[in-house]
Amino acid sequence: MRVGVLGGTFDPVHLAHLVMAEQCREQARLDQVLFVLAPRPPHKLDRPLTPYHHRQEMLELAIAGYPAFQVSTVEKDRPGPSYTVETLRELKTAQPDVDFHLILGSDSVADLPTWHQPEAIAQLASLIIVSRPGSEASTPPAYFRWQAVTMPLLEISSTDLRTRLAQKRSIRYLTPRAVECYIQTHHLYATP
Repeated sequence: MRVGVLGGTFDPVHLAHLVMAEQCREQARLDQVLFVLAPRPPHKLDRPLTPYHHRQEMLELAIAGYPAFQVSTVEKDRPGPSYTVETLRELKTAQPDVDFHLILGSDSVADLPTWHQPEAIAQLASLIIVSRPGSEASTPPAYFRWQAVTMPLLEISSTDLRTRLAQKRSIRYLTPRAVECYIQTHHLYATP
């Protein structure tokens, strides 16, 4: 079984996340994509995050009814920052026969050597590097197995969605309607 691993805070999840996952599933012939919800990524320790249970519920709503996409809470109760290598080890221990593929945007590739135990990551999973039209293609260190995937250019970011919501602007058609309704019902992102 070939499983893609797409980690993030998904604060909030939006259509570009979903399009990326689907393009990876299709182009890399994945059986499943796991959305690994990070409670506290090491590179986002300086800003507050929406509580985990809200982000998990929004992610569940966004992928509802599509069995190829699953939410993983493998990092939920782990103390301290969430490191990719620890997540991959836990996933591989639970499912040793699965062929894991870590999904990354091409903008993250240059930082790979600075990640926690990058060579161990390379032993646990190959990379699927997602590039957007017109973006520079980066090559990971030689110890990684990898393949490139392209996706349509969608200029959507969680940061922009949070800003729009704080300014009481529309996010219609930028995130699934169920996620938009959840945000409204729970009054999330009302302040910047």
